[in-house]
Amino acid sequence: MSKDLQIRNNLKNTYADVFTPEALAALKALSHFNAEIKDLLSQRTQRRKQRQQLKQRIEFLDPESLIPGTNIKVQDARDGNFEGSEIPAGLQRQWIQGTGPAAKPGAPLESSIRNVAYALLSGADGWMFDGEDALGQTSTMSLDNQRNLKLATHRDPVFLKVAEQVAAEMNKWSLTFFGKENIKDWKAQLGFTTQLFRARGLHLDDRHMLDGNGVAMAASIVDMTLYVVNNHAALISRGAPVALYLPKIQTAGEAACWNRMLTALETHLGLPEGTIKVYILVEQLEATYQLMEIRAALGKHFVGYNTGRWDYINSVADAMAWDKDFVNPNIEAILMTYGYMAHYEDRVRRAANTPDRKGNFVLWQGGMEPNIPVGSPEGVAASMQKAVAGAEREQRDGASGKWVAHWKMVHIVRPVWEKVGAPNQTGRKFPPLTYTQQDADNLILLEPAPRTIRGARNLLSVGIQYGNAFGQGMQAAALKPADFFGDDNILYLMEDMATGEIRLSILWEWIHKGGKLTEDDAAAGVKSGDTFSARLFQKLLKEEYDKLLKASNKDVFDASKTTTLPIALAITEAYMASEVKLPWLVDLLNINLNNTDLDVARQRIEEYIAAFKKDGTRLTGNPDFTSSTTHADAL
Repeated sequence: MSKDLQIRNNLKNTYADVFTPEALAALKALSHFNAEIKDLLSQRTQRRKQRQQLKQRIEFLDPESLIPGTNIKVQDARDGNFEGSEIPAGLQRQWIQGTGPAAKPGAPLESSIRNVAYALLSGADGWMFDGEDALGQTSTMSLDNQRNLKLATHRDPVFLKVAEQVAAEMNKWSLTFFGKENIKDWKAQLGFTTQLFRARGLHLDDRHMLDGNGVAMAASIVDMTLYVVNNHAALISRGAPVALYLPKIQTAGEAACWNRMLTALETHLGLPEGTIKVYILVEQLEATYQLMEIRAALGKHFVGYNTGRWDYINSVADAMAWDKDFVNPNIEAILMTYGYMAHYEDRVRRAANTPDRKGNFVLWQGGMEPNIPVGSPEGVAASMQKAVAGAEREQRDGASGKWVAHWKMVHIVRPVWEKVGAPNQTGRKFPPLTYTQQDADNLILLEPAPRTIRGARNLLSVGIQYGNAFGQGMQAAALKPADFFGDDNILYLMEDMATGEIRLSILWEWIHKGGKLTEDDAAAGVKSGDTFSARLFQKLLKEEYDKLLKASNKDVFDASKTTTLPIALAITEAYMASEVKLPWLVDLLNINLNNTDLDVARQRIEEYIAAFKKDGTRLTGNPDFTSSTTHADAL
């Protein structure tokens, strides 16, 4: 078997500015981690399978054990007896971080790179350019994302020309909304926002590269390597940090693997250990039981946690899929102050404010604000009031900042922290973390909340729409339930992979665990206390899908109604029908990228579900690219 890496379809030449000799050399040097990542994913599957079979809850680690992949004892990690990281100047103040991709689907360069210009001119303290949940993966979008970031980081003339145009457009909007222009000097403004990059999680494979054994390369390796190699020198030369967000980590052992990869890349590039700084997105229930252990495992690289809402809800639902008594309510009820969410946030806050051996604390970045100020004056005013109130709550509770999903939200929410003026809130006194049975129980605590037909329609409509948007290359899309199309008092929300996934995950619980409705609904013919049955689901599914077929091109592209929308429906039906809860909806979406043939889609879906039910195998490679592909370049 060839030991050369393979890149498909001549992309090594088409994207020679991304796949530079330096980047290719680094990818080779780090390719051996691919087998380790696949082994970690196998361990995930086994833990999940064991919990399902034995009806086990997640537990805290044995304090006397070593963190897997390290020589650090669990109790030492909890006590802060490890070497951590100081927070570099460019990350000391992160009141508002925006998130979004650096590329658009199927767009020419000067249109695609506008995403980067909006971000770096937004006035956000940081912008996390997303390679994962918000970045479409159709065609070569992951490489377009890397290309655009490199051009912007190096202040290429193409980017600067676009940035000047975008600045004028942003000022025109802000003059209308705020009564003033927010960008005074667009060139100077480009240097205000700290640039961060989110690599894809360990659970995802790259669509364009195979390792020397013909196995799909972990997307984490590809994303991290291309971004750091192509941009670190330019960032360091202007005093900016080389900063990453790492998603979907479930255990400290996985964090230790990331740490080894980061250190290996630094060594390869001749950089001091700890040059690359990372935030962790705390998106997985299991990670919440190991927060200090994860922090210790990442050592000199770690600077902060982020409390994302959507992925975390899905992870709780997945970990508790075996428990018939664990049934989530309407998604609108699961706010950061709800039951298990409040306890999750509290543990992150306490972990961030636990000092390491040298007295260093870390940042806590609050959750996502998905609202967009587009709609009727009344709708915008009400939604912005909620957004500001949510930010004020997080600021009071100790967050050093929060996320927004659209550049228009930056100057609406940022004043919450601006008024306080402190760069961050590290070191605030909170009770130390404890590891009792009550703590464990609180992390899966349900509270009484509505479970309604209106809630089901919202979950279903947006879930299908999200699958449709994904298939078109828009992994982040402004969506709302079909019943509110044309109602400008109900605003669109930015939905990404995580929100699409949790919507169907909650409905799966309602169907397979016999969720009880809490309100009458005459139109649906149900009363409070009735069970949300598979038959009721099918009725709602038909009704909501018909609404999407009849929607205007503004809300559901007409061209999608005979291409990607039917595939989104097929995926929804298959996910819901599976007695075994599938861990990642994204898998079913990924295997159908660049495919508009419904029969092919159904075959791929059946093959995936059959493989997973048989032995937990996830079919995650690009079905259009295997080791036998004829048009592949060896490195």
